[in-house]
Amino acid sequence: MDNLTHSLVGALIGQAGLKKNTGLAMPALIIGANLPDVDAACFFWLEGVEHLGFRRGITHGPPAMVLLPLILAGLLYGFDRWQMRRGKRPEGRLPVSFKWLFLLSFIGCLTHPALDWLNVYGIRLLEPFSSQWFYGDTLFIIDVWLWALMGFATWFSLRRERRGGEWMRPARVAIAVSLAYIGMNAGITAMFERDHKHPDSVIASPLPLAFWSREMIDGEEGLWWISSRSLISGKSKRVELGQPCYYNPTAKEVDVFDADTRAFLFWSRTPFAERAPDGSVLLRDARFYDPRARDRFTVALPDVECEELPVE
Repeated sequence: MDNLTHSLVGALIGQAGLKKNTGLAMPALIIGANLPDVDAACFFWLEGVEHLGFRRGITHGPPAMVLLPLILAGLLYGFDRWQMRRGKRPEGRLPVSFKWLFLLSFIGCLTHPALDWLNVYGIRLLEPFSSQWFYGDTLFIIDVWLWALMGFATWFSLRRERRGGEWMRPARVAIAVSLAYIGMNAGITAMFERDHKHPDSVIASPLPLAFWSREMIDGEEGLWWISSRSLISGKSKRVELGQPCYYNPTAKEVDVFDADTRAFLFWSRTPFAERAPDGSVLLRDARFYDPRARDRFTVALPDVECEELPVE
C-alpha cells in the first residue's frame, strides 16, 4: 500500500489509546508503519526494473520485523535523552519507556506487511528464509476510501483530544470499520474468483475507486485475457492483451538474461511477450498492463525477434 495509508494506520492505532503508554509513541507507530519501505533506497543503486526483484523482500520478512523496531526504538530513546541533556525536552511529553517504544515500533512494523499483502503486487513475507511471493488480491495499492475513512477519523480524534473530549472511541470505530471494509473486499475477490470457470488460475484484481469491481485476469503460458466483473453491472467482454509473441518468459535458464530481465521474471506473476513497433519483444505483466506506455513494469528485449504464435 502507499505510505499515506501506512501512516494513517499508525496514527489511528495511537489515537485508539496506545499512545498513552509512553512518550514518542506516535512517532514510533507512524515511522514504524512505514519503516519496511526503507528498501526504496535501492533506487539509488539499481537501474531499470531491477528494483522489482528487490522491493518488498528482505525488509518485509521476519528478521526485519524484529531488527527494524529495535533500531527505531533505540533512535527515539536516544533522541529523548539527547533533548533532555540539552534542556529542550518538551514538558508535556510522557516519560519514555524503551520497552514500550520497541513494542509500539514492532506493532507499527507488523501493520506494514499485513497491508502490502492485500494487493496484487505481492510481498515476500518469509525473506530471507523463502523467496515465495504472497498475494492478497483484496485492495488496490491506493485506496481512496480508506484514505477518507482513516484520515477523517484521525482528524476527528485529534480534534476531540484538543477539546478535552473522548478521543479514543472515534479511532477505535474507524479501525473496526476499516477491518470490515477490508473483509468485504476480500469477500468480493473470493466470490468473483470462485465463480470463474477457471478459479485456480484467475486473478481478481481490485480497481481504483470502484471497490465493487474487479479486473479479471486469466490465461496461462504467456497468454492472458482481461475481463471485468462488478456487483453492479455484471460481466464485460473478454479481451486478449496486446499483440502477443511466441516467447517463453518463464524459462528457467535465467542465467542467459540480463539483470533487468532476471529481476522482471523473478517478480512477474502474469508475464507475457508483446510485439514492439520494431518487431522486437517487450516483456509485460498483465497485472500492470498499459498499452499506451512502456512503464516501470516493462522490459524491452531489442535483440529478440517477436515470432508469430503457433497455430493450434
